[in-house]
Amino acid sequence: MKIMSPFTSLCAVCLLIGFSACQAEEPKSSKTETKMETLKPEVVLSDEEWKKRLTAEQFAVARSAGTERPFGLIYETFEKQGEGTYYCVCCGVELFTSNEKFHSGCGWPSFYDASKAKNVFEKVDNSHGMARIETVCKRCGAHLGHVFEGESVSKDTPTNRRFCINGVALKFVEKGGKAPELLVVESEAVQKKKEEVAKEGGVEAK
Repeated sequence: MKIMSPFTSLCAVCLLIGFSACQAEEPKSSKTETKMETLKPEVVLSDEEWKKRLTAEQFAVARSAGTERPFGLIYETFEKQGEGTYYCVCCGVELFTSNEKFHSGCGWPSFYDASKAKNVFEKVDNSHGMARIETVCKRCGAHLGHVFEGESVSKDTPTNRRFCINGVALKFVEKGGKAPELLVVESEAVQKKKEEVAKEGGVEAK
């Protein structure tokens, strides 16, 4: 039986610890991938239907993962807005409020946190040769922007994070104003039942 030298034993232990550390990190990555795969928006419409509801710019950003021009009119308007709430331009669900808003100087609306985390979904985005975290509306899958962590511009915020959001993907309502109605898409079963009832009544189902 060959006895290992102290140096060889130390190297073996270090290799074992390093391998264990890599193994421990793997489940975290797997969870992220699983989270991405399990996103199932409650509101699903065809591109044709979205185009009827949105402007060309809103569709290009929210439904086609585009990016609006930085430091544009939308950004200038955002900077001047006071207290209020920001909703998804596609489905009307609440995403951010002026409480989480801060001036980052990046040219796009910035928030350090979501007002209701359950409505903003984060997923890995490896497009354009970059590794980023994309943010989307959990309710309808609309592209909002990206979230960055540990930047100099967000170091003084409570979360040290910057949600870099396209203003065109948001609908702002001043404090005390009426929130937009939630877009509700009925299931095929419900729509079929409505059509049957309408047919029996001799009217056209809406």
